[in-house]
Amino acid sequence: MVTLNSDIPTPVASAVLVESTTMPDDAPKCKGHDFNAADGNSINSIMESMLHTGFQATNLGKAVDQVTAMRKWRLSDEVFNEATEDESLRDPTIRAKIRARIFFAYTSNQISCGQREVIKYLVQHKMVDVIVTTAGGIEEDIIKCMEPTYMGDFKLSGKELRKKGLNRIGNLLLPNNNYCKFEDWMRPLIDKMHDEQEQKWKDTAIKYAKAAEDNASDEVGHEPCYFTPSEFIARMGKEIDNEDSVLYWAYKNDIPIFCPALTDGSVGDMIYFHSYKRPGFVLDIARDIRKINDLALHSHATGQIIIGGGLVKHHTCNANLMRNGANYSVYINTGHEFDGSDGGASPDEAISWGKIRINADPVKVYADATIVFPFIVSQTFAKDVEAWKKETSDCVCWLADETD
Repeated sequence: MVTLNSDIPTPVASAVLVESTTMPDDAPKCKGHDFNAADGNSINSIMESMLHTGFQATNLGKAVDQVTAMRKWRLSDEVFNEATEDESLRDPTIRAKIRARIFFAYTSNQISCGQREVIKYLVQHKMVDVIVTTAGGIEEDIIKCMEPTYMGDFKLSGKELRKKGLNRIGNLLLPNNNYCKFEDWMRPLIDKMHDEQEQKWKDTAIKYAKAAEDNASDEVGHEPCYFTPSEFIARMGKEIDNEDSVLYWAYKNDIPIFCPALTDGSVGDMIYFHSYKRPGFVLDIARDIRKINDLALHSHATGQIIIGGGLVKHHTCNANLMRNGANYSVYINTGHEFDGSDGGASPDEAISWGKIRINADPVKVYADATIVFPFIVSQTFAKDVEAWKKETSDCVCWLADETD
């Protein structure tokens, strides 16, 4: 019986008032935040209500749960698999010390804006293990150590700004002078690293020549003569020596930053200019792809937090493809998949490629990351800093890491 109202024609009742199935007793109910509650004005209380608010608020709540899960995971959560796991992993005390490796990726606009301070916080406290970003995410971090980025407006005239030597990123302004100071800082560093590269070549040539004289060429181990982009970035972090810098803390905490498109920006301009003065400076991208893929492969579980799309999203997901997908994933971007773009690609699409595991529960938040990511951090990484450090002090992401 659809309705007892005899005034409604039966065909209409059948079409409009289709009889409902009974909802399960444990079905979550939509309910918004109660500001009348005792703690109704606290961030924690508001965030807790997000999960059952609906729309992107619910996805935000799910993202918090996903980040919490990737941080909480230990190999001891999984039953020892005799068919696939090495005997060295049988001991429950060893399994309890193995955590997930967390990949963190972001586009350059996250460093251009005030999100830089949030990212620095994560890196400073060593709460992520691998970083992927773009050229702007590298150079603008260094630039901000020298000169500030200013607030502007989305409506400012590009024509008028160009006349004044001001560059606009959304509603932010970067004077050309900021880049001039960066270039003044970069030029001697590239010169110095070029000197070191050539010295490595000379030392290697001498070593091989001596080995050839002793008929021992096959016994000489190969040592790379070129810097990788991640080594180049780590050197920038070391040289800037500024606690406001993401690169500085990444260098200090030995967190690799991968940037396969390092030349796509001011750093590339500097290398281009240098090549006319002194050709021969080389960056070895091949060793970096080996390194990031091995970091994914040599992980008992992985989590990925990806802000934005394009290169950083694909590079991170592709590394996790090497291990048949990440166990935990959070995407934050405003892209839609109707145009086939990587940024808009859903987590489910990544599952089809093997970049996220088929039994995973990934989340995508369709939102401006400057709004939602600080809230995610407030409910996860920032809640238990000292406890996290204590709990993970003797943890590793791969058993072999313990003896490396």
